Amino acid sequence: MALLKHDSRSIRTDLNWDFTSGTVTGIPTGSLVLIKTLTASSSSSLSFVNGSNDVVLDSTYKAYKFVFKNLNPSADERLQFQASTDTGSNYNTSMTSTNFRAYHFESDAGASLQSRSSDSEEGQSNDTDYGTIGYIGSGADECASGELWLYNPASTTYVKHFICTGDFLSSSGFLETRFNSGYFNTTSAIDGIDFKMSSGNIDAGTISLYGLTT
Repeated sequence: MALLKHDSRSIRTDLNWDFTSGTVTGIPTGSLVLIKTLTASSSSSLSFVNGSNDVVLDSTYKAYKFVFKNLNPSADERLQFQASTDTGSNYNTSMTSTNFRAYHFESDAGASLQSRSSDSEEGQSNDTDYGTIGYIGSGADECASGELWLYNPASTTYVKHFICTGDFLSSSGFLETRFNSGYFNTTSAIDGIDFKMSSGNIDAGTISLYGLTT
């Protein structure tokens, strides 16, 4: 048992050191449960819809994680996503988002850290367009990898927050790391997420959906 001092108050915790095993007990734990992996093959989009093809996207978990690995497009375009509240019939949920990026050219010609939220294609203000995750080059060795978290999508009380980070190799010869966040401005349950390119197909790569146990 430990007592922590903060602002002249005692905070009681239930952390304990087990001298036999050399471990700390009492730490809240959780684990990721793989729900579904989709593999792109000249795919116009990759969609995760609750109740379809063994996908779970409901109140079973309070947080969901999408992991995209080595996505390679047919054209140099933006990877995008949107949510559905009607099991995939429409992907047009109002979204507000912001993002920034750090980039560095392979040639060392330049590097910077900058906000991209003022770009109408990237920072959104309560509109129903697909949100931009990042730009990907279509070269044979160009791809993107990262993750997107969606929180409590089954709530019918609150908006639905998301955060996303990823690395993207551009056709212009630079790597950018993107940091995106925002929310879907709806109190309806979200039961579908769709990923696609702004133009062309996703030629290769995978997206995996996980649920976080608490």
